[in-house]
Amino acid sequence: MKATGIVRRIDELGRVVIPKEIRSTLRLKSGDPLEIFTDRDELMLKKYSPIATLEKFSEGTAKSLSDLSGHIAVICDTDEVLYASGRGQREFDGKSLSDKMDEILKDRKSYVANLSEGGDVVPICDNQQSDVTAQIIVPIVCNGDCLGAVALVSCEQGAKIEAAACKLAQLSANILAGQFD
Repeated sequence: MKATGIVRRIDELGRVVIPKEIRSTLRLKSGDPLEIFTDRDELMLKKYSPIATLEKFSEGTAKSLSDLSGHIAVICDTDEVLYASGRGQREFDGKSLSDKMDEILKDRKSYVANLSEGGDVVPICDNQQSDVTAQIIVPIVCNGDCLGAVALVSCEQGAKIEAAACKLAQLSANILAGQFD
């Protein structure tokens, strides 16, 4: 853990204000769930990610999705890529999501783009360096809340995300969302 040098008092209702700078740095928004951990006299708050609780399941889903589709499969929560599988996965593993990706998640609608058809491919991660030529992004929505997304991406020239791959991504997102019903 890194010390910030910031000290806050607990009010009479047991509340502590998290400074704006820290909320911005950690991408915390009003209403975000936080998980609380304790160890002796230490208290730690961590942004709660339901998708991250399905660790092995999400990892296996990404691998199977990549194997079946032939594309790079990405599973993310609302902040970062949790798992990526396929040729070129290292470009995505553990990276923060881009602002454009945040917008897609907020809209809660699938997004398909193929450069070969004049589509506008959006970066999945901040500072993404690979040249994605085709993609589908399917938000994982449960009870009206967006928990993350399943994405298939290709970096091959002239690539196109076919209808069957779109259905695989949608099925994977529905199965992951179903784990929280």
